[in-house]
Amino acid sequence: MRYVGYALLALLAALVICLVIAVVRALLMPSKVSEYRAPEAGERAYGYAEKLARMVQYDTTSCAEKPDPARYRGFHQVLQELFPLVFEKLEKTEIDGNLLFYWKGKSSDKPLVLMSHQDVVPAEGTWEHGPFSGDIENGLIWGRGTSDTKCTVMAFFQAVEELLAEGYVPEQDVYLSSSCTEEWSGDGCPKLVAELKRRGVKPFLVVDEGGGIITDPIGGIHGNFAMVGIFEKGKADVKFTAKSTGGHASAPPAGTPIARLSAFVNRVEKRSPFKKKLLPDVAAMFQALAPYAPFYMKLLFGNLWLFRPLLLLALPKISAQAGAMLRTTIAFTMAEGSDAYNVIPQEASIGANMRFIPHQGMKESLQIITDLAAKYGLSTEAYHAVEPSRSTDIRGEGYRLVERVIADTFPGLPQSPYVMTGATDARFYEEIAENVVRFGPVVYGPAQMKGMHGLNETIEVNCLPGAVDFYKNLIRA
Repeated sequence: MRYVGYALLALLAALVICLVIAVVRALLMPSKVSEYRAPEAGERAYGYAEKLARMVQYDTTSCAEKPDPARYRGFHQVLQELFPLVFEKLEKTEIDGNLLFYWKGKSSDKPLVLMSHQDVVPAEGTWEHGPFSGDIENGLIWGRGTSDTKCTVMAFFQAVEELLAEGYVPEQDVYLSSSCTEEWSGDGCPKLVAELKRRGVKPFLVVDEGGGIITDPIGGIHGNFAMVGIFEKGKADVKFTAKSTGGHASAPPAGTPIARLSAFVNRVEKRSPFKKKLLPDVAAMFQALAPYAPFYMKLLFGNLWLFRPLLLLALPKISAQAGAMLRTTIAFTMAEGSDAYNVIPQEASIGANMRFIPHQGMKESLQIITDLAAKYGLSTEAYHAVEPSRSTDIRGEGYRLVERVIADTFPGLPQSPYVMTGATDARFYEEIAENVVRFGPVVYGPAQMKGMHGLNETIEVNCLPGAVDFYKNLIRA
């Protein structure tokens, strides 16, 4: 017993020493504040806002069931009016409404691809300003696509337009890539990638949407931060179906289809079947943000060697976005059952959207949820399933270049690697490019994050000059 007591004392002493070290490390960590704010909007900013407004006013809603290349060719006419030099000086390729421009540089050693999509999601509900009004009011441009992502399409087209007006010739080949099927994970971007592959082009760096200058990226950390996306989770749409013999609702048997579906949903919501893990890329994000955090978060983020298990428990409660970076997620989004209140359905179903984390990829995650659903007598069907993307090396030349350009363009803006919980066209470029970075150089405050795919989508006028300058600087770099 004496030896057990000594062992417990030694363990307690070791724990106390570890805690003291962690506290000292947190106390010694310099406290930093993100002070970056986009400059006030002037004549230049409002000139860009007028161009973006014109682009928003042209409805480019995409629909998987009814692809309409002609709609996007009309949008191309708007782009040509706004950016005449791009259309005059660059080699244009159009494939079913998807655009690819080639700007020949002095060298083809390290081609650069700037990309963002033309299409937008449907605009439903009642808006304060019409979803395709392009109204400019109170320092905001209103309308579907302002933030996702006609803002970045405008910015890199304008960047090239201004450089062409200066007579600038890029050191490396530059490509402008813009699909019209991104919002439904269509075949637009794969067609553009196939065209570059046919030409033998291997981009050194691809920069797409995804991350951005995000305000308050995690609960407790305040200010603007350049969150640079380095990989994105995989995804699938999943349908769970329960069957029965039906019957009249006046005499319900046990285990009706909707009851089984409800029990399954409750089980998944209350106790996720997916493992949490702190990937090195996610750990790098927390370490980059730690100096800007309050003390308790500094203690956690700055001492992952000690608090990793605690962080895995606490993080989903701190931030749903951060929690989604730890594991595969599933969100139940659709339901269908009987057509009458008094009829037990012979078949009922729920739909869900899954996002796969690399440590439990598409195959493993789908198998886990399929096996769990089977315990409730449910069948499972998966649609549009894709694996997580490859991670870009944050110590590699491409990522470091983007870091330098952000620092030059937005002085004082803190930077951090970022894990995309959504999906973009960028993943298609991984077939031909090593460095694929997801960063839209505009400010996404709480209103912009809420409006994306929702009501009252906006973007701030004053962040547009910085976006244009970012792409100009990247081309020059």
